[in-house]
Amino acid sequence: MTDFTPEQIEAARLAFARPAVFLQGAAKIEQLPEPDLPEVAFAGRSNVGKSSLINALTGQKGLARASNEPGRTREVNFFLVDERIRLVDLPGYGWAKASKVETRKFQNLGRDYLRGRVNLKRVYLLIDARHGVKAPDIEALDALDLAAVSYQIVLTKADKIGPQERQRVAEATLKAVSKRPAAFPRLVLTSSEKGFGIPELRAEVLLACET
Repeated sequence: MTDFTPEQIEAARLAFARPAVFLQGAAKIEQLPEPDLPEVAFAGRSNVGKSSLINALTGQKGLARASNEPGRTREVNFFLVDERIRLVDLPGYGWAKASKVETRKFQNLGRDYLRGRVNLKRVYLLIDARHGVKAPDIEALDALDLAAVSYQIVLTKADKIGPQERQRVAEATLKAVSKRPAAFPRLVLTSSEKGFGIPELRAEVLLACET
């Protein structure tokens, strides 16, 4: 966990205060937009809060469709921020109420995206702070390492636990990924509901897209 300067936080706030729009959904790899802008992708279990986090980052509650039914995302969804950065919502894993064939289909789409996207700057792997790294997350970590894509852990719903538990989960999570080759060496604790960690995550995204 790294402190950003007030200038970096403000630059990120301004970038994400500018218009953010839903660009498109892609059900097939051929439907992906041209790789002409930097992208960051959000991955995680179906109920980890990806849509809520994207909405919190952009300050637009209805931008990404949050659902009470886990596993609704069947496509790779693209959102354009400030006409210069794309946020990518990948299909969730675990708990999807779909057949095994259908589940495999949209999860393979996510893997294909990870492997072949030359403009992908970073993947943010969302993990519920209340539960830490679970078996389905290990599978996702393995897939990210295999794709050789830089990824960073974001702990969500951190407002649901106390400060000491947050610290414990953060340390345990960092330890769990410390020897993984593609893992970024810091994480972000967030709460979409309370708003903490959101300014820092915006700064992380901006920094990743500028490198």
